Amino acid sequence: MLDNIIQIDQKILIFLNNLGSEQWDPFWLLITNQLSWSPLFILILYLTIKSYGWKRGGCIILSMILLVAFSDQFTNLIKNTTQRLRPNNNEEIRYLLRTLINPQSYSFISGHATTSTFFSVFVILLLKDKYKYIYFILFFPLLFAYSRLYLGVHFPVDIIVGILTGVILANFYFYLFKRAYKKLFG
Repeated sequence: MLDNIIQIDQKILIFLNNLGSEQWDPFWLLITNQLSWSPLFILILYLTIKSYGWKRGGCIILSMILLVAFSDQFTNLIKNTTQRLRPNNNEEIRYLLRTLINPQSYSFISGHATTSTFFSVFVILLLKDKYKYIYFILFFPLLFAYSRLYLGVHFPVDIIVGILTGVILANFYFYLFKRAYKKLFG
């Protein structure tokens, strides 16, 4: 059964990856770059400070930094434990893919999908009562995660499990955050 899932996973990746074209390559290279999302992060920092003030907002921003650091280390632990080769390093299928970058780390789970979803869902939980359009932030992890398929550096299962992990971690982290926030600020 696991072999069947892996085969389907590879076929879906090959199909999705080959939908790409040179015309769109620069766009998806831009999307996959974390620095390209700086304006979104600055907006979130602004909305957080505007909503909670400097003192409380500063604590929230610190918790966001901890969230990203934890997520990065958590995904690296899973990658190094499972050691699934990235598609661009997989001898069976790499010649069937359009690859524009060549990362050498492991594939499962996608750090891009996990961390961007974790961060975005946490921000939504934090700001949903203050900004009704905050749900649009979900475009960030969806585009960010899809860029990894487009570039041929992750399998769909890596992305799906990363997104699900991000949602679960965000809800758990938000629960812990609320408890700590109440103790600190009443």
